[in-house]
Amino acid sequence: MSGANKNREINTGAGSQDDLEEDFDALFGDAVEPLRGKGAAFVAKSAQLTPGVLARRQAAQLEVQDEGNFLDPNSIIEQVAALDPLEFSRPGVQHGVYKNLRMGKYEIQSRLDLHRHTVEQARAALWNFVDDCQKHSVRCALITHGKGEHLARPAVLKSCVNHWLKQFDQVLAFHTAQKYHGGLGATYVLIKKGSAARQTTSENLERAGHYKP
Repeated sequence: MSGANKNREINTGAGSQDDLEEDFDALFGDAVEPLRGKGAAFVAKSAQLTPGVLARRQAAQLEVQDEGNFLDPNSIIEQVAALDPLEFSRPGVQHGVYKNLRMGKYEIQSRLDLHRHTVEQARAALWNFVDDCQKHSVRCALITHGKGEHLARPAVLKSCVNHWLKQFDQVLAFHTAQKYHGGLGATYVLIKKGSAARQTTSENLERAGHYKP
């Protein structure tokens, strides 16, 4: 049995897996196309900040801005404590769905690991990741950002993720992960279905209603 299946069996509680799937599908629909690969690529950080490195970094930042990345820079982000849990839910998200997310009962369909990323690298990676999740109808994702508990500036990436996720209309809810998924150093995210996926679901429901005896 795989680790993912073990996690899902351990945490289903009193409700059956079918009940969880019904609750999940009631909010998010049916079709899911998993992302290929890990969802993010590690960008190695240069050992020395030479003029060439600084110039390339500035060019990369401008390129991200040109692509429409609206996520706020680190300078205006409110810091959270390394051991603080993250939690957020938009109005309209069902209590049962949010509880299942918080308890880690939904299958993780894509992951993003931000370890060893600079803030700007993380900003670009998260921007692309959420967009890709919606395009591929990923509904539950896991972002690993770490706690940074023993750093001079603790929880920098954690604070950024907490702030940035709220800026995405595609993000319906998020919550700190259970221990077996990274605990305080990781966050579950619920993604809104894209327009194409919603259209497909609508058409499927319409056909089901049309042919219902």
